[in-house]
Amino acid sequence: MPADHPEIPQETLANWQQLVDLVAELADVPASLIMKTDAPDHAVLITSDHPENPYPVGLSFQLNPKLYCQGVLQRDGELVVEDAACDPDWADNDDLEHGMTFYIGLPLKWPDGSVFGTICVLDRKQNRRALLFREGLAQFARMVESDLALLQEVYLRRALEEKLNETLAQLETRVADRTRELQETNTALRVLLSSLDDERKNRDHEIVEQVRGRVLPYLEKARTQLSGDEAKYVYLELAEKNLNEITSSLSDKLTDAFAAMTPTEIEIAQMVMFGKTTKDIAKALSRETSTIDFHRNNIRRKLGLEGRSQNLRSHLLSIS
Repeated sequence: MPADHPEIPQETLANWQQLVDLVAELADVPASLIMKTDAPDHAVLITSDHPENPYPVGLSFQLNPKLYCQGVLQRDGELVVEDAACDPDWADNDDLEHGMTFYIGLPLKWPDGSVFGTICVLDRKQNRRALLFREGLAQFARMVESDLALLQEVYLRRALEEKLNETLAQLETRVADRTRELQETNTALRVLLSSLDDERKNRDHEIVEQVRGRVLPYLEKARTQLSGDEAKYVYLELAEKNLNEITSSLSDKLTDAFAAMTPTEIEIAQMVMFGKTTKDIAKALSRETSTIDFHRNNIRRKLGLEGRSQNLRSHLLSIS
């Protein structure tokens, strides 16, 4: 069976069995056959149920010029042999072994035009009734070919569906692989960016520390030397202000803010950031609320919020 043609299901074979039995009855012949061709073999696929039928299912022939069905396939059309004994072309054909001198056969084809086999009737005598039934046999042949067309369509649709499912499965696998690759790439990028960010912060912190340790102290000493020279003092203040602005943009603002606070003020500032009220903080630290208010005022002053209405917690969160 070619890869592009389906197997014949049992249900269809059962229908064809009824068909050849009906053909044998209507044509009044002992043998009505559907033959299946898989060149060079030509075998009985369906055979009529008749006590004088010598052709069992599975009986196989080699295609050759002395075989009736070979004549059908060569003609690509109907072959009628009324009496092989009187016909020099068929006087020594293979079916004479069974005494079958009368034959009518038609080709059966798949929808693509390739050969499926033949449908035929055979008898041991001239059969006028079978000759009159030739058009009926042609109709039955078309019925078999209609079944073949339907089977082929179903087969191709299933094959296409399987191919689509296979393609979808491959696409899903490719998408899953690509998604995993992208996730791995994103993870690697996040690690790299985090590493670069840490490196930048360390570098910025080092710059800030060097400016504060190696530059600002000398500016403070220069201030005491220039206290009487207003013009030079202005330039000194501008230089110090610009350095502070530059280092502030490089530093962790919250860390810098905590650097100016006492341990108690840092602890209170952190509780404020967590949303704790003055009463909550006083209870947690076993202090009076007035003490907590005192420390909060100091924190606001060190953050430059003294005299301003800005919320302390909001400011702390904004620089964190």
